[in-house]
Amino acid sequence: MKLNGLLAVVAAAAVAFTSTGAFAQSEKEKKQAEVRTNAEKTLADFYKAEPKLKAQVEKAPGYAVFTTYGLSFLIGGAGGKGMVHDNKTKHNTYMDLAQASAGLQLGAQEARYLFVFKDAASVKRFIDSGWEAGAEGGAGAKAGKTGGGGTGGQFTGGNVYSLTKTGFQAGGAVAGTKVWKDKELN
Repeated sequence: MKLNGLLAVVAAAAVAFTSTGAFAQSEKEKKQAEVRTNAEKTLADFYKAEPKLKAQVEKAPGYAVFTTYGLSFLIGGAGGKGMVHDNKTKHNTYMDLAQASAGLQLGAQEARYLFVFKDAASVKRFIDSGWEAGAEGGAGAKAGKTGGGGTGGQFTGGNVYSLTKTGFQAGGAVAGTKVWKDKELN
């Protein structure tokens, strides 16, 4: 009788342990799928805004896509998730992005970023070491389907593009951006 009780406890513990692992895996996969879906939508928006980007992204060794949400009132911050896609291996690496700023600024916005890498070494360096940058702000607005704006520029590993989806941002500020590998999703 005691042996049956012990076996029942061991069996229940084994089921709980394996189902917890399966649950954690399915949550991770769910979050990865959400990031991939957002990345696909973001790429479609970039291609709509600038159709030539599609060929550039397809020819590149890889690209990264991020969506951020932020608020600012003198001091600002934004954060978001994204992924780096290696076009050669077809592997996705999930990343986090954070921004901080200070200056004469006021607003809230959703912004998207597209990094197009110039070589495989730049893709690897971006994934392994992350990325940091500083910049000065400007002004932009987008409300629903009207207004908005996008910018493009270069970084050491290739080209970076930004697109404001919703919100309003005004003023000037010194800002910093940091990108790193998401330990939870990789």
